[in-house]
Amino acid sequence: MWKTFTKKRVAYASIAFVVGGVSTYYFYPRDSRRIRRQQTQRLSIIKPQLLLSETYADAYNEAKSETSSDNEFHTLWVPPSRKEMLNILKNSGKEGLQEKGFDLLIIGGGATGTGTALDAATRGLKVALVERDDFSSGTSSRSTKLVHGGVRYLEKAFKELDYGQYKLVKEALHERATFLHIAPYISYQLPILLPIYKWWQVPYFWVGSKAYDFLAGSEAMDSSYFLSSNKAIEAFPWLKKEKLVGAMVYYDGQHNDARMNVALALSAVSHGAVVVNHVEVIRLLKDDDGKVNGARVRDNLNGNEWDIKAKGVVNATGAFTDSIRSMDNPRCDNIVAPSAGVHVVLPNYYSPRKMGMIDPSTSDGRVIFFLPWEGSTIAGTTDSPTELTYSPMPKEEEIQWILKEIRTYLSPDIEVRRSDVRAAWSGIRPLVRDPGAKNTSELVRSHMINVSPSNLITIAGGKWTTYRNMAEETVDTAIKVLGLKPLNECRTEKIKLIGSHGYSPTMFIKLIQQFKLDTEVAQHLANSYGDRGWAVAALARPTGMSWPAFGRRLNPIYPYIEAEVLYAVRREFACTLVDVIARRTRLAFLDVHATLESLPHIIEIMSKELGWSSEQEKREYTRAVEFLCTMGLPPQKTKGKS
Repeated sequence: MWKTFTKKRVAYASIAFVVGGVSTYYFYPRDSRRIRRQQTQRLSIIKPQLLLSETYADAYNEAKSETSSDNEFHTLWVPPSRKEMLNILKNSGKEGLQEKGFDLLIIGGGATGTGTALDAATRGLKVALVERDDFSSGTSSRSTKLVHGGVRYLEKAFKELDYGQYKLVKEALHERATFLHIAPYISYQLPILLPIYKWWQVPYFWVGSKAYDFLAGSEAMDSSYFLSSNKAIEAFPWLKKEKLVGAMVYYDGQHNDARMNVALALSAVSHGAVVVNHVEVIRLLKDDDGKVNGARVRDNLNGNEWDIKAKGVVNATGAFTDSIRSMDNPRCDNIVAPSAGVHVVLPNYYSPRKMGMIDPSTSDGRVIFFLPWEGSTIAGTTDSPTELTYSPMPKEEEIQWILKEIRTYLSPDIEVRRSDVRAAWSGIRPLVRDPGAKNTSELVRSHMINVSPSNLITIAGGKWTTYRNMAEETVDTAIKVLGLKPLNECRTEKIKLIGSHGYSPTMFIKLIQQFKLDTEVAQHLANSYGDRGWAVAALARPTGMSWPAFGRRLNPIYPYIEAEVLYAVRREFACTLVDVIARRTRLAFLDVHATLESLPHIIEIMSKELGWSSEQEKREYTRAVEFLCTMGLPPQKTKGKS
């Protein structure tokens, strides 16, 4: 039996390799319409039965049932390599080839940048995107993981009669629904409990929750509801019982932010965009009239420099927006007020698996969320002014403040210990500056689009939930300012992201049956990769056990497997050790100690795949340990490691 099964897997892997090679070779035709036509034609030639995999055939058939013809190629589509895309970028700036330049060059590979690249590419524009580090390496991977309208913004809107706050919540609730539609495997609704300890607050929070539901209209999630004190304790047994009156439960969205960011980047590539990480803009280029028409860039992996030509440049660099604006005009005023938000990760026994909690009135007036995420518990966030840095570190006083606030809501029987913190991180939020505001916590998370006299288009502010709307407005602005000729209007409200087309909530069962994976691993692959989980599972090595037969874990506590490292390098543009531990898997965000233990094994896998020398292996290890120190790893833990 095992001999037969092994042959099937070998045959499948061989054919998948050939399909990938052919897809990559033919990927870049001259215009976006031809790209989509050729990809669809290539897929129509491939018969699912030839892949010797029921799972791939099922995914293919589900993908074909989608109403949009653009969806057909997604299940088997393989992205071009980073090297191939670098070659296209380099050709755009060569003498005599300017006519082959891009319509838009986007700087920044976070949520807004990759969202803008996807929007522009699906309109038929020629798009390039460069990111100095990795996709989601900044604020986009360090969020609270919520897809939400903002209940506290709604409260401010009514208290202060602020229409701007109201409009922000309304827009975000619409985008929340779109978010969950286009990426169903990586985003989902989550009930959030709001404990009430004073009787007069019951009608107050009830009205607020119902108003939140009402604003969402037909796009609302499950309806909010009230729980008696006994039912609240039953739903959230960790709650402090003393003086508990009851609780309101409302619904918002949650997602895996870095995985969502990678999906956006891959989706943009699948629609014709040229997207490259670890490429930094070092200077903006201008024509004889002083208009921005490209950038001088450097590959941070090898130091090579070249020019990229484009009709226009979009600055989507988040907290570092003003550094690009100063390249355009050294005397420009800053428009971003950076604010640090710290989160801590605790073991899963601190919260229910499928319900979060919000503390709307902490000791200093800030709000804290207490949320289940990826099998652990996230608590945060703080909100305080900060200095800009590429490697923000959580302050110990901020960590202690979060733990102190948690203790006030949890039962006295539960000892909240500092040693229970498995990871902690600080993210820098790019808040739009209001010159009249003294406290950054009062700043609205709205966005603004600025066009400089030289036509540098800057998109700043906003939040994860509204990335798609921000991208749409940015591309609209670029079309108007630069006189671009798109093939169609914005379509990103309907276009599903990579991984969504063949996904279903029961997909993990087929993964178990087909590849004999552990249940937790199969669920993780389905919820992190969607229908691409089939390809990841196909790379899994035998465990040497009767069950699970395939899927060697990187760490025995967490469901990440060796195959994900290979897939990250081959199909998701992972170039460094930190790319893998932080943004392809989320191990570094869940447990810095487990990550440190796993580094040698991950390096071994990547080194074989990328041909690293022993010196490069040491450099990657050192950089990864430095990164883990910014994620809460105590410095003494790194002593003696090599």
